[in-house]
Amino acid sequence: MDTAPSGTAGTAQVDGDALDAQAPPEPEELALAAEFPEADRADWLALVDQVVRKAGKLPENAEPGAGFDRLTGRTLDDIPVRPLYTAGDAPDPDAAGVPGAAPYVRGGRANGPAPAGWDVRQRHADPDPAAARGAVLADLENGVSSIWLAVGAGGTAVADLGAVLDGVHLDLAPVVLDASGDSADTELAAADAFLGLAADRGVPPADLLGTLGLDPVGRRARTGDGPEPDAVVPLAVRVAKEFPRVRAVVVDALPVHGAGASDAQELGFSLAAGVAYLRALTAAGLDLPAAAGLIEFRYAATAEQFPTIAKLRAARLLWSRVTQACGAASPQFQHAVGSPSMLTRRDVHGNLLRGTVAGFAAGIGGADAVTVAPFDAALGGSGPFSRRIARNTQSLLVQEAHLARVIDPAGGSWFVESLTRELAAAAWAFFQEIEAAGGVLAALDAGLVAERVAVVRGRREEAAARRTAPIVGVSEYADPGEIREPAGDPGPPPAGLPRFRPAERYEAYRDRSDALLAETGSRPRAFLATLGPLAAYTPRAGFARNLLQAGGIETPEAGPTETSDEVVAAFREAGTPVAVLCAPDALYAERAEETVAALRAAGARYLLLAGTAEVPGVDGNLAAGCDALAVIESVHRALEVQP
Repeated sequence: MDTAPSGTAGTAQVDGDALDAQAPPEPEELALAAEFPEADRADWLALVDQVVRKAGKLPENAEPGAGFDRLTGRTLDDIPVRPLYTAGDAPDPDAAGVPGAAPYVRGGRANGPAPAGWDVRQRHADPDPAAARGAVLADLENGVSSIWLAVGAGGTAVADLGAVLDGVHLDLAPVVLDASGDSADTELAAADAFLGLAADRGVPPADLLGTLGLDPVGRRARTGDGPEPDAVVPLAVRVAKEFPRVRAVVVDALPVHGAGASDAQELGFSLAAGVAYLRALTAAGLDLPAAAGLIEFRYAATAEQFPTIAKLRAARLLWSRVTQACGAASPQFQHAVGSPSMLTRRDVHGNLLRGTVAGFAAGIGGADAVTVAPFDAALGGSGPFSRRIARNTQSLLVQEAHLARVIDPAGGSWFVESLTRELAAAAWAFFQEIEAAGGVLAALDAGLVAERVAVVRGRREEAAARRTAPIVGVSEYADPGEIREPAGDPGPPPAGLPRFRPAERYEAYRDRSDALLAETGSRPRAFLATLGPLAAYTPRAGFARNLLQAGGIETPEAGPTETSDEVVAAFREAGTPVAVLCAPDALYAERAEETVAALRAAGARYLLLAGTAEVPGVDGNLAAGCDALAVIESVHRALEVQP
């Protein structure tokens, strides 16, 4: 076999030292696109103005940079969200510290969740002990690492704790108790029963894992009633002395979030609740690190991924500030829960995506434990399939997407760092307002928290009604053929903070439509009086159809038409007294008045027009930003009027 001489292709020997000697020295800083002129911010702002002005969103005489301001939005906490962030927008990078050290912005542990990932926590609320036990064991055998167990009303009876947890290794799998749906007495009884169960099984106190779930502040927020924070003291002190790996107290921010609060309000409330517990525990003789170590914080994770990431980072910063002011900065143990408010009863498979984004954001934000709700949770009890998908969502994020392999992946992002600091500042202001009112219970009892949250909830309600905060599958792109069992009787409204779910009002109209279908064989209908050729009317007909179907209203259309007689003939076949004119403005000018008159003569009792054109004889308009719920209600009412 022939061989090539040394130095030829195939057997060339590379002299690494020689190549290194010839290579240019590496720069201290990598300058990308260094051959291009340095970008000038003023020039960039001028280009932004040009684009925004071309889109018709900026007057010719606007001040330079006004286009940038036009593209800047604001959160519900009035925090600006700019279209571009630079290093100048971010706080001092040294202020964030390092993971595992105060102020814990970058995480409470030096290595973050690496390598095994965060605590995958699944909630269980089945009153049947045999079914609950089977579900708990199935979860623990298939990727779940801790159990969040509802106890009392709507969950496991205290007497059944042993049966439900039969086969669960209490020194390996943490169990988090949640008796928030029952009385304060049940909460204490469940905690005592759990500790007694561990003793009966011979679990050494030093090895027992879990959270007892004591939370009188959260109970007051939910129900308007409940004991003082010092009610947790006897059991918490016992836990501090005997069970070093058990947390006794939960600061649950979900009641405030579920009432429609902003992120800063959720954080400010949780901070005030945490301070109330610290006061009670340290007054009982515990030192600050021991008292802080007994507390677990529970926050909502939503499909708004960047606000969720920033909220969790800001929460750790705020708690570090509070505990440091008390003498010793402490990390915050966080349980992030997929927001119940974002879930829908309609098109429930969309909840799979919402849960995935929320779980992603919780993991990136540094939560210690994460719960992704089953996609059908808003319908009531979830089955094995939906629970399996929920736990596998987290397994995919950890094991296939490798989210836990990077410590604080959001760290250094100019946007996230800026949002973290601004959110923390807004939350601190709300915390100070609560403290000035006498503390968290005084603020709840006086209605301060409810009043402040109601303002934000009103803005959320308006955004849902006007579809500026769209709900896919509900307020947008609804499935008109979907049928669901109507929601059960929710019972009397809570005496505490109200519960808010943006999809609920749309779903009520869908239930109303389903009931009519079951009763009469047909749904509510609004006829689309389409004028002109297909290409001309399709945009507005599509808009009207999308809006009306969100309320369970069918939308037969005339199709391409050239005369009002054609529209009227199709209207009579549709068998409805409601019609919506759909055409471009040019055709409205030519044919709308004539068509309106012809439809009225043919029996149309209620006429709407898609767009903003003003046409005599029309009862209202459908246009981008209109109150969709008001339009849907008006159509349902018009259809209920007997001729």
